[in-house]
Amino acid sequence: MRLGGRWRRPWRATTYLLGTLSTAVLTVFALPLLCHPALRGPWAQWHQHRAGRLLDVPVAPRETPVRRYLRWLLVHVTTGVPLGLVALLGVGNALLAAVVTPLWWAFPPGDPPRLLIEVPVTGWDTALALGLAQLAVLAGAAYWILPLLARAHARIGLAVLAPSTAERLADRVTVLTRTRADVLEAHGAELRRIERDLHDGTQARLVGIAVRLALAREALPDSSPFVAKLLREAHEGTEEAMTELRDVVRTIYPAILADRGLAGALTAAAARSGVPTRVDLDDLGQVPAAVEAVAYFAVTEALANVAKHGRATQVRVRVRRTGDRLSVMVSDDGVGGADERIGTGLAGIRRRAQALDGTATVSSPPGGPTEISVELPCGW
Repeated sequence: MRLGGRWRRPWRATTYLLGTLSTAVLTVFALPLLCHPALRGPWAQWHQHRAGRLLDVPVAPRETPVRRYLRWLLVHVTTGVPLGLVALLGVGNALLAAVVTPLWWAFPPGDPPRLLIEVPVTGWDTALALGLAQLAVLAGAAYWILPLLARAHARIGLAVLAPSTAERLADRVTVLTRTRADVLEAHGAELRRIERDLHDGTQARLVGIAVRLALAREALPDSSPFVAKLLREAHEGTEEAMTELRDVVRTIYPAILADRGLAGALTAAAARSGVPTRVDLDDLGQVPAAVEAVAYFAVTEALANVAKHGRATQVRVRVRRTGDRLSVMVSDDGVGGADERIGTGLAGIRRRAQALDGTATVSSPPGGPTEISVELPCGW
């Protein structure tokens, strides 16, 4: 049935309230069945969608806890029955007026039909006057009052079924965790792509240029000292650029991580350290590439600081995975006194960790020992 825009709202409100009356009565008689786990969720979600359509607001499906569901059932019955009866009485009286107005003469003379406030209909004058008056009153009530009642019931139902603040925060945390995992995966893939492009593309072309410059220097006659000087400078500049590019590639995503993984890369870093280093690794599972790069950088930078300034005799590297957190700890028995305000190594560890929503702490009292702890989210 299609109605004009003016009457669409009261029509929707009337059908909503009549449907609410039906479901409220059904709830009273079928309460044990509606409390079954298989029906509890669909029953509440269907009413949420009804209310959302009436109010023109989106409603996301979600699981409703039992206590909230039972509270909503009570509210649904205690508000749905009286409000639905109001709509039913309005529709019923409108139909009565529509029937009585043309058929008043068919009723027994001793028991005439009655309209409005029990006024008997005994002739066409009273039938038309009272019938039209009753229809006008009921139409006005349907137009102004029923939409208010329907929207009030819909808002009450959505408010009772709405998640608590703690549940909304938990949902938000879940969404952010999932989003962070996607970002970390995308970031890791981008790091690997950049490393591969620089290593296989830009670096290879620089090597080719350096080789051609070297050949040109050898083929150049001795009678061209100025050109030879330019070629020598270009050759040396190219080799310096390759060295800098290799350093950049290592800081973006060390190739050893792609070859050996985080465990193998840390073991190799410990073997190259100038101080005896023991590495303790748990089963880390799958770690995002961006997290691997930060963890590897933290360990290698810490080992470099120990070798330069720590005067330590031994270093211990411990890497643990607890849920979605990766913990990296580097401790030594050196003289302590490490200060991240001096130099860029420790500050760089902190910045890299914070870029992934992680943390880095340094404990290094004078006299030692020094302990660097890094906590990184793995995203899932």
